Amino acid sequence: MHLEQLLEKTFGYRSFRLGQKEIVEDVIKGRDVLAMLPTGGGKSLCYQLPGYVLRGSVLIVSPLVSLMEDQVQQLRTRGEKRVIALNSFLANDVRQAALADLRRFRFIYASPEILQSPKWFAALKKAGVSLFVVDEAHCISQWGHDFRPDFLKLGDIRKKLGTPPCLALTATAPPEVIDDIVATLGLTNVRRHIYPVDRPNIAIKVECVMSVEEKIERLIHYVKTLQGPGVIYVSSRQWAEVLARKLQAEGIDKTAYYHGGMDAEQRMLVQQQFLRDQLQLVCCTNAFGMGVNKGNIRYVIHFHMPGQMEAYVQEIGRAGRDGKNSIAILLYTHGDEDMVQSLIETELPTKEQIQLFIEHMAFSHTAESSAAQLLPSMLGLSETQWRMLSYIFEKERSSLRGLEHMQANMLQMIEERREWKRNKLNEMRAWLFRSLCRREQIVSYFHQRLSEKPVACCDVCGLTLENYRKQLQSDDEAAWTFHSWREELKRMFFKAGKLDEKAD
Repeated sequence: MHLEQLLEKTFGYRSFRLGQKEIVEDVIKGRDVLAMLPTGGGKSLCYQLPGYVLRGSVLIVSPLVSLMEDQVQQLRTRGEKRVIALNSFLANDVRQAALADLRRFRFIYASPEILQSPKWFAALKKAGVSLFVVDEAHCISQWGHDFRPDFLKLGDIRKKLGTPPCLALTATAPPEVIDDIVATLGLTNVRRHIYPVDRPNIAIKVECVMSVEEKIERLIHYVKTLQGPGVIYVSSRQWAEVLARKLQAEGIDKTAYYHGGMDAEQRMLVQQQFLRDQLQLVCCTNAFGMGVNKGNIRYVIHFHMPGQMEAYVQEIGRAGRDGKNSIAILLYTHGDEDMVQSLIETELPTKEQIQLFIEHMAFSHTAESSAAQLLPSMLGLSETQWRMLSYIFEKERSSLRGLEHMQANMLQMIEERREWKRNKLNEMRAWLFRSLCRREQIVSYFHQRLSEKPVACCDVCGLTLENYRKQLQSDDEAAWTFHSWREELKRMFFKAGKLDEKAD
């Protein structure tokens, strides 16, 4: 059967999007592949379609529970029963059945953390992984904007699974990050499919205002006048909640906030309500949006500037996935970069924290010991900081070097990352103030060229907002009443997400 026939039979599409067929062909041939497709470019199909050709299970490593659950739901909606997500939402009976026989599943989604569980890893080895997929692969690179320390272990995990062919997927990775992904995963004779990051249907606007108060006023104006749904990105959890409440007070209904400090169930509820158009606006940190397959987002507003161009491009890429006209607006006021700089400084551990970490770890011998479990709170380390230092510690200790040498290496690595983040922030700030086409600057940043400039390009090239203004609300728009998040999740998610016991 030709790939186009399989595509139509399985997914109902008559043709591939840009790059998909070439990627799928290389994957089916058993080659290691690194693919960079723009946000909304159909990356998931690049491993889902091969799953119907290859023998054995396709393992998809995903950084977020909400991301993998969204992908699982989409597959089940299409009628695929042989799919599972290994995470905390699994009912105990389903967990036990899966541990006993993972081979029954065609698609297995998992976090990098759960792959380190001896029970799940043993089950995966028995299942026989035919394709090892790393979604959001930029999380692997310490130079990637969504760096996850546990992703650094995926190369070793892949080897222990027998080194199955690997497909690494990302939407935003400059050359140095791509090289880092290839090296960390141990990809050999890798086929690189790098496609343009530009999304021509997304107009780009930067607006400078004099104060935070004026910025809030402009935000309210845009939310009231622009056609939705929309997403508002902020730099902190507190701002996400504050803005959501301000907008609600302005009579803007169907508004919610989302950030990493919320319970997992509450976050998933907000995401599911947004996907189903029960919410029209989400005020969020960068914890929201990765992999959310919502085609009709019409605008993305940055209330605070991101710390680097990669994050900005990925976040504005949430808009217009259906190909229709959408807009990205960044509101800037003097001093915004100071907030980002402060976040950079607090994101990474201090010299004192590193020194105390090494002393305690040398005493407790391992990051898994009972004494070590108390260290994060004792040293004031975030989970990400803790995982990063633990990884570096174990790696450095294997070289049998002294503690003094280990501390010097750790300090150097952390300082290099801090300096790299500062440079990224400076590049982002320079982009804001250059009187050059913003779109051309973006593609140039990723070492690409703009093939064609859209009519609705950016504020520098000239831009009218008329085509993005709110249309009259339809009379038959369904009313929606929120009950409790437990009730809503049960109704919206778990009913559809139950494992079909007849899957074979």
